[in-house]
Amino acid sequence: MSTYERDFYAWTQNQATLLRTHEFARLDIDNLIEEIESMGRSERRQLTSRLEVLLIHLLKWQFQPELRGRSWELTIIEQRRRIDKLLHNNPSLRSETPELLIEAYDDAAFGAMRETGLPLATFPHTCPFALKQVLDQGWLPE
Repeated sequence: MSTYERDFYAWTQNQATLLRTHEFARLDIDNLIEEIESMGRSERRQLTSRLEVLLIHLLKWQFQPELRGRSWELTIIEQRRRIDKLLHNNPSLRSETPELLIEAYDDAAFGAMRETGLPLATFPHTCPFALKQVLDQGWLPE
């Protein structure tokens, strides 16, 4: 069993040391490649997840206006802030955002159904909001 499998933290520290000291021949290249790709996928998953939470709250805002409150509004603001930071730190994800919005909407409609108690058919089959609206700090559906 390799250090990578036995003690991931120790493996990361060892790989960092090898990189700093330019001991490239001793690097665990296959696992380094896997971890670097995983880091990228993680950023993408985080963006999708934040879009999903944002969309759930935008749907709740639109379809349950009588229950609108500060909590929903703060969640919308917070998710937009986090998405903005994520895109600022990972600008190449910006080109994938339209596709991720579509992916996130399927789960968001289900989540809105679960949280509101409204039938799934209440919510549009495809995302009713433009990406620009979703990311606009001042926009709320009416």
